[in-house]
Amino acid sequence: MKKVSLAWQILIGLIIGIAVGAIFYGNPAVQTYLQPIGDLFIRLIKMIVIPIVVASLIIGVAGVGDIKKLGKLGGKTLLYFEIITTFAIIIGLFAANIFQPGAGLDMNSLDKGNIDSYVNTAEEVQNHSFADTFVHIVPANLFESLAKGDMLAIIFFSVIFGLGVAAIGEKGKPVLQFFQGTADAMFFVTNQIMKFAPFGVFALIGVTVSKFGLASLIPLSKLVILVYGSMFFFIVIVLGLVAKLVGVNIFHLFKILKDELILAYSTASSETVLPKLMEKMEKFGCPKAIVSFVIPTGYSFNLDGSTLYQAIAALFIAQMYGIDLSIADQLSLLLVLMVTSKGIAGVPGVSFVVLLATLGSVGIPAEGLAFIAGIDRILDMARTVVNVVGNSLAAIVLSKWEGQYNPIKAKQYLEDIQKSA
Repeated sequence: MKKVSLAWQILIGLIIGIAVGAIFYGNPAVQTYLQPIGDLFIRLIKMIVIPIVVASLIIGVAGVGDIKKLGKLGGKTLLYFEIITTFAIIIGLFAANIFQPGAGLDMNSLDKGNIDSYVNTAEEVQNHSFADTFVHIVPANLFESLAKGDMLAIIFFSVIFGLGVAAIGEKGKPVLQFFQGTADAMFFVTNQIMKFAPFGVFALIGVTVSKFGLASLIPLSKLVILVYGSMFFFIVIVLGLVAKLVGVNIFHLFKILKDELILAYSTASSETVLPKLMEKMEKFGCPKAIVSFVIPTGYSFNLDGSTLYQAIAALFIAQMYGIDLSIADQLSLLLVLMVTSKGIAGVPGVSFVVLLATLGSVGIPAEGLAFIAGIDRILDMARTVVNVVGNSLAAIVLSKWEGQYNPIKAKQYLEDIQKSA
């Protein structure tokens, strides 16, 4: 018998999880028994992410060994991220203005979720300037940053350490061999952990559906449809055009990342696919130095799906309260979102935190977020997929921009995947 692929296993886990959650809606036993399974899977992934990022970055940076080249790559990367996320916000604003998902909605028909856990974090973000983001990139205590999973600080240290290893020449070879062995070992561990993914997906989606039920989607169905439609448009049209400009078919990218996209959607977590994403983009013709820098950095600066959703959600709440935002207000919203959405990817419920920190600046009641808290997980699943596709494509774009993309290697990898499908 032909072995069932991981993508199908995850999809089956997703479907069974939805069914179990729907059948046992409101039953606390579902959370009692399934939540630990889902948490275990997420913790297994988090366990391997930092070692892989550190090892891959040090190897890649040491291979380049030129601070000017890295500085140039960093500047291009941030410029590209800013352009793409700005497009995402603009598309979100256009979609919300055209389709008016919150207009005429009866707030009495909606259940309120609890957003208290996000309020304190949002206040910290409001007091956290753009300059602070760059200051905190430099870790005061590396081990504290590793413990917290502060990705920007970890990236900074890895880049500096990699340059140091390159500078000492022959003396640095044993260090590189150590980190190469570490990377190889952790990618092997990743492949073993991924075998557990269908069970993790089943548990996570089962708990979600049992807590909120499918019925909670009905009053907010217009918002859900608009968010999903806008995400689809952004991936296929905007990212599709960007992919075409660099000579890549966006649907080929979907084929390569099918396992990761289903997993990211099911778990609503970009972190679960980071190791495999880096591995596959390297196989798809991108050099290790660029992949190991661009993709982890994109997790803080290139959250396309999150920023698109934030723009729609902000206008949805304004429309629900009957607040008419002028063009100037919406431009102000765009600018604030561009700043507040950067550098806080490690914050739990990042999209909610950014919105709480943003809405007050344009006179939108932040408490309106409580009305969509119940379905946020469903929306988070969609924006996670967009974030994953956006960061994968970013690695290809930057590789092309630097003249280091290997189309022959990419073509061979795509052919191998098509043969095994």
